[in-house]
Amino acid sequence: MYSLAFDTTAAACSIALLRDDKTVASFSRLMDFGQSELLIPEIKNILEQNNLTFADLRLLTVCTGPGSFTGVRAGISAARSFGIACPELTVCGVDAFAAYAVHWACNPEEIADFNLVVIETKREDFYYQIFDKSLKPLTEPSAAMFEDILPQLRYKKVSIIGDGVERFLMRPTNLSLHCIGQMGALPVEYLGAAGLRQFRAKRTDYPKPLYLRAPDVCVKA
Repeated sequence: MYSLAFDTTAAACSIALLRDDKTVASFSRLMDFGQSELLIPEIKNILEQNNLTFADLRLLTVCTGPGSFTGVRAGISAARSFGIACPELTVCGVDAFAAYAVHWACNPEEIADFNLVVIETKREDFYYQIFDKSLKPLTEPSAAMFEDILPQLRYKKVSIIGDGVERFLMRPTNLSLHCIGQMGALPVEYLGAAGLRQFRAKRTDYPKPLYLRAPDVCVKA
């Protein structure tokens, strides 16, 4: 079974083509702006290079956030459009926290008592979610300051992963750290794997944006 996964929510445009659990082809470029302009041409290139069309795909997985307002909307709009054009295609939304947690599911030796996904906001705060040692959520996806996240992790062994790890650990934490996974951006293969898990469990979620705060806007005087 062929499936496609893509992410435009953060500081990259990333695409992966998978055949069952194996990544056949992938594309990722770090970029702060312009992900939506790059997405469609690169999807077209990946499919053509593998002699495929959308009719050959069974599943499309898109990252639903958190991230930039424009990036989240662009990715979800593209996924929904593909679903309308190809009614036989299952379109699945997966948030970045669930996608990062796939790393621990595939590497159980790295799982700790508390497992923190921390995602860059490019502000003073962080997007975060904490999972227990069974990878069940202990908190809802949230945005919070370092000082508000840290007390929730004390007195437990902690693993931490995400593209916000480096900035989060720039300050002393005094945590008992088990494993650290610093990522420049969400590996899109994790996203594809999370979508496949949902598809096989017959519990795919139609993509809806995960917004954890209001968009950055200003009102002209």
